[in-house]
Amino acid sequence: MTRRTLVLDVVGLTGDLLDAGMPNLQALARDGAARPLRTILPAVTCAVQSTFTTGLPPAGHGCVANGWFFRDLAEVALWRQSNRLVTGEKIWDAARRRDPGFTCAKLFWWYNMYSTVDFAVTPRPLYPADGRKIPDVYSEPSELRAELTQRLGPFPLFKFWGPAADISSTRWIADCAGYVDESYRPTLTLVYLPHLDYNLQRLGPRHPALAGDLRAVDDICGGLIARARADGSRVIVLSEYGITDVSGPVHINRALREAKLLRVKTELGREMLDAGASEAFAVADHQVAHVYVRKPSLVGDVKRLLEGLPGVEVVLDEPGKRAAGLDHPRSGELVAVTEADRWFTYYYWLDDRVAPDFARTVDIHRKPGYDPAELFVDPALRWPKIKIAGKLLRKSLGFRYLMDVIPLDATLVKGSHGRPTDSPGAGPVFISSEGRLVPDGEVAATAVKDLVLAHLFS
Repeated sequence: MTRRTLVLDVVGLTGDLLDAGMPNLQALARDGAARPLRTILPAVTCAVQSTFTTGLPPAGHGCVANGWFFRDLAEVALWRQSNRLVTGEKIWDAARRRDPGFTCAKLFWWYNMYSTVDFAVTPRPLYPADGRKIPDVYSEPSELRAELTQRLGPFPLFKFWGPAADISSTRWIADCAGYVDESYRPTLTLVYLPHLDYNLQRLGPRHPALAGDLRAVDDICGGLIARARADGSRVIVLSEYGITDVSGPVHINRALREAKLLRVKTELGREMLDAGASEAFAVADHQVAHVYVRKPSLVGDVKRLLEGLPGVEVVLDEPGKRAAGLDHPRSGELVAVTEADRWFTYYYWLDDRVAPDFARTVDIHRKPGYDPAELFVDPALRWPKIKIAGKLLRKSLGFRYLMDVIPLDATLVKGSHGRPTDSPGAGPVFISSEGRLVPDGEVAATAVKDLVLAHLFS
């Protein structure tokens, strides 16, 4: 017999935060089980979710980070959405082999386009030729998009990421999950709830303001859990990583540029990374950076350079990548990992006056690395609300505009992730309503696929 199962990915949830006051999740843990989750390297969204759904490390499924250098295109691309980038058998395909009537809804988990799930919803803005970015989603089936927009209103994209990111997007996703459950009754529902990610990076995990975020997310989880358990569904709550305090950034690309290994080209007075022409450059992703080295003869020199960079804990070469499960052709020739209280910027310019125009905007696709400064409005701006309102007015009138309000001060960021945490309590968790199905001890990220299948079929 197949049992309907709900899986909530509560981003950034840790054992320490669970203990800090999340009564609905604590009740689920008491009724069932809670275990530390042993995540992978890199502990970042796209890589970890791909491990959850395939049971494989990055060397097996190929998602070595939130993005990487596409060598054949000589371009860096982050946050791609095609599920065809993920290799390996997925949970839903394995379940369908056992039960041809099985259906799966994948709601806001990444790599959510063109997969073999039955129901999918994922952010997909519209980009008209006039330069605007209009909030929207992609769905499977395609008519689900219109149903959700009519029922819930447009997806609040600018509350999903950026300086205005707040609980609104998480609430919309939860309401979306409720509608899909009510309308389609999937056997397995995977739901991504991002809210804790924001202030954990803005403020760090010890800030008193996080108490409100914990309550807000717990309330939303409580509603989804109550609905699921009322109809006999099993429930899993898990997280991909724990976010820990950081004291400052590591400018890895600036070090490579100063060593004359990274090249830029000047366009309209702004410096652009010329990845294809660089001898070495890094795709920075939180506390992990894939370092692409063009000539094999330079790998040793680059490794020694980065090992001497303050804030770098280890630089993995081929044996190190193999031991970490990162030996995949998409990985850099080297993979650098920061110390526990540091993180990598993507910044490659040496003078902010020639930074690319997208550096001061929210632009997750053009930046050749992850930028948590996108969660802030530049504190150096005078009257920022008036400036933003003026730009929004230009947008509403159909004029081109540049929302250049993001700071270039990386010291504002107070929390990061990517390396496994030193303390288990600061790391991710696995909670289940079915204690008998969860083994003792920590749960490996590579075991999540089989545990979900056990909840469906035991």
